[in-house]
Amino acid sequence: MLAAQSQILAIEDDPVLGAHLKASLEQGGFAVTLAADGESGLSLASRDRYDLILLDVMLPGVDGMEVLSRLRRERSTPVLMMSAQGDEGHRISGFDRGADDYLPKPFGTRELQVRIAAILRRVAYERSHTRVPPATGESATLWLDERLLRARYGEHWLPFTPTEFRLLQVLFDNLGEVQSKAFLYQQVLHRGFSRHDRVLDMHVSNLRRKLTEAGVEHLRLESVWGQGYLLSEQAS
Repeated sequence: MLAAQSQILAIEDDPVLGAHLKASLEQGGFAVTLAADGESGLSLASRDRYDLILLDVMLPGVDGMEVLSRLRRERSTPVLMMSAQGDEGHRISGFDRGADDYLPKPFGTRELQVRIAAILRRVAYERSHTRVPPATGESATLWLDERLLRARYGEHWLPFTPTEFRLLQVLFDNLGEVQSKAFLYQQVLHRGFSRHDRVLDMHVSNLRRKLTEAGVEHLRLESVWGQGYLLSEQAS
């Protein structure tokens, strides 16, 4: 029932792939709008409301990375990036600019639909929860707003993507306890863990860097070899 209510914007310049995406996703119950270049995709994304955007990286004119950067200035619509350039540098760049997931080409229709469904389930869950977790002790200066998917440190809002916010929230709710990669994949990315999947590692790296840049010195995000990740409080 989730798919039948979902509006998807697919920004893809390959007419054959675009037609295939539209046909296969509509067969799965989604409503799909196609855009063949970055400018028209941005125009549609700014004008209309979509539940998710499929965004190709290699687009004529304004490429997918620039589209994502400009989109994030005004919209928090979930974005699933697609690219034949699946190297780590491109994935890091995409996540750093606010992508929610990254799917290397070529990919199967089933995998695409599973990724989309996971993102939409996560968004639906987040919209149904409006609690602002209480903070205590040194962490009282860090506020997490589940409704807005935003974090504030002191007087400043932090530039986290929705996925980075979810990661921070799970780690913060389990402060001082190591969280396994398998658990974080389920709770944050809403899919199973694979040893060759570096998506979570990239989100952790971006979150750690942004916490440091924001001056959040009392929290330390550590990698625990062979176990997972730990967010701990540091004595002042």
